[in-house]
Amino acid sequence: MCTLVAVAFLVPLTSALGDRAREDAIADAARRSALVTGALAVSTAPEVVERAVSASGDDPAARPVVHGLDGATSGGRAGAVDLERARTGGRSVVVDVDGGVVRLDPVVLGDRTAVVEVFVPDSALSAGAGGYWLLLLGVTVALVGAAVLIVDRVAARVVEAARCLVRSALALGGGDLSVRVEPTGPRELAEAGHAFNRMAERLVAARADERELVADLSHRLRTPLTALRLDAEALEPDDTSIGTFSDAELDRRRGIRRIRQAIVTLESEVDQLIKTTRKAVTQETVPAMCDVSEVVRERMVFWSALAGDQNRPHRVFGAQLRIPAPVPRAELAAALDAVIGNVFRYTPQGTAFEVVVSRRDGYVAIRVDDAGPGITEPDRALRRGASDRGSTGLGLDIAKRVALQASGSVSIDRARLGGASVIMLLADPEAAPRQVSRFGLVGRMARDVRDQKGGRRWPRQRPDAR
Repeated sequence: MCTLVAVAFLVPLTSALGDRAREDAIADAARRSALVTGALAVSTAPEVVERAVSASGDDPAARPVVHGLDGATSGGRAGAVDLERARTGGRSVVVDVDGGVVRLDPVVLGDRTAVVEVFVPDSALSAGAGGYWLLLLGVTVALVGAAVLIVDRVAARVVEAARCLVRSALALGGGDLSVRVEPTGPRELAEAGHAFNRMAERLVAARADERELVADLSHRLRTPLTALRLDAEALEPDDTSIGTFSDAELDRRRGIRRIRQAIVTLESEVDQLIKTTRKAVTQETVPAMCDVSEVVRERMVFWSALAGDQNRPHRVFGAQLRIPAPVPRAELAAALDAVIGNVFRYTPQGTAFEVVVSRRDGYVAIRVDDAGPGITEPDRALRRGASDRGSTGLGLDIAKRVALQASGSVSIDRARLGGASVIMLLADPEAAPRQVSRFGLVGRMARDVRDQKGGRRWPRQRPDAR
């Protein structure tokens, strides 16, 4: 490629250099002829013409020759035909002769016309061509060097772009969904880089959708299981160790026991599935956002129906406006189901509860209060994420992990209704950045109430008991 470019450039340049040398030599011949024609215009005396001829140059072979003075021709190289053509044409003529060229300039002298002949040898025609050829050689070397440098840089960019694409493809194949490439190089490689980035984005989106689907299905399974467990607990006792029972009664009680054990097993498996899915979703690189109010309204549709079956008074506050939170929708729904499910699990039927959503001091708070017996050891419940009542103990643990993922926390306090108050704090992504203590909001939300009979205050839990 470089050779073709150099040849295409040198061929016209070579021709131009040869023409330039020929023109310079003929122009010098015209200058010498002008000295003689000027002298002839003044005088045709032989001595005057001789002085003009001598002054035109030092080389005798290149001195002008005058034809047509006194009807005689003194030497010269031009033929009679060429001389006659210049004389009758009345203009300068350049004629090729042996050893070079001659320039014929006609001069009108009264009633006759003389012709001044100047011989230009071949050596003069090519004089100075050496310098031109050196210049040509320098230009050629510079052109080839520039072409090699450009090709080297272009090839380096192509190779680097290809290597970057290969490294990114290997990283993506190894499971790193955050890898992206900077589209560089030729148009084809740049298009391949853009296509790779689009593919990676779609893989990330598809994986996030898959995680969300699994988490959504998990907590959707958990809510009907809660209803089944509550219905199973309403059945008659399944104890067969005390008393005397008929065979039919033994089979019935054993069947009730199997139902309850199966429900416990299913709840454990679903809780483990939620926990595993949450861990995978947390490791995803795509940030997730959801509307807290929308999630609360959606989940309360289910829990309201179940509360109606158990005659539980319930209220929802603050879930009318959009309140964003930096957690996936499915995870927040699972955490809310876990906390509300604890109310149904550990408080008697007919116990009231309420869900309150608020937004203040750079945090979003979700508070679930109940009128049950409360939690006697909130520190231990939050520290272990376990229950002393025979359950898996993942309810508060799921809520705590979701809150921590959103740069928040979970605390337990005494509710206004008299029972437990579980408060989830989530960082507000739209809040102005400033340093503020999360515990201030918890303290303001946890209300001190007086006992109806004794007029005393419920002891407030320490805000650092988390």
